[in-house]
Amino acid sequence: MPRRIILHAGFHKTGTSTIQSFLRENRVALKKQVALRLRWHMKDLCAAARGYSTDHDPLTLVKVQSRFGTVMNELPGMPRRTLIVSAEELCGHLPGRGDLVDYAAAPVLLYAYWEIAKARYPEAEILIYLTVRDPHEWLASAHWEHVRSSDMTMDLEAFRAKYHAAADLRGMAAEIASRVPAPVHAYGLENCRDLPLGPADPLLDLCDIPLTLRPTLTPVAPVNTRQGDDVLQALLEVNRTVADTQARNAAKAAILQAAGAA
Repeated sequence: MPRRIILHAGFHKTGTSTIQSFLRENRVALKKQVALRLRWHMKDLCAAARGYSTDHDPLTLVKVQSRFGTVMNELPGMPRRTLIVSAEELCGHLPGRGDLVDYAAAPVLLYAYWEIAKARYPEAEILIYLTVRDPHEWLASAHWEHVRSSDMTMDLEAFRAKYHAAADLRGMAAEIASRVPAPVHAYGLENCRDLPLGPADPLLDLCDIPLTLRPTLTPVAPVNTRQGDDVLQALLEVNRTVADTQARNAAKAAILQAAGAA
């Protein structure tokens, strides 16, 4: 069994994609210390967690529990290693999607994961690791993501006004800590800029990665970063004026490719 399980369940737009890219890039170098379950290993589970975040239906939560149980039960033997389970969708959808205004589902979901992991591996230490971010910066990044990936037509100021409560990520981390009986570690993205491995460094600290191994690991460039206001305005204009989904997606892809963000 793993000696430690780290649930890295978000939040969105806090360097999570960069961390997952780093873990994937360095999986061979880390394999003696770390086992991984990343978002592409858990598509069905993530879909159920997203569903629960929007409907809060007890039956959807049962589906989440069943699928996380399957993830736990299908793990190979990993004695003395740390298991990292990393996917921002484990906390549900990114707020800003329709009527979803915050991460209210996150404590319920994380309690479910903790309970199942504890039952399956009662001797393992279970930790929750959350990446957080300055509220002002987070709202801008969340708005960018919605404009880029959906048909959102709302400008940034309107988005800030409607979804400002979701940006208190440290407050939500404290709420999770008060409701889930596991240590919660929250680390700010803005504090990672000068670290050798960026936002992956604090997570590696929790894995007791030998210091001699750190210099051999490969840094990765930030993933899925926000582009400039000119690109944002071009995408918004497409969302506001192109009704056909296929044509809209093609126009936005062309804008992103021209900006070097495709």
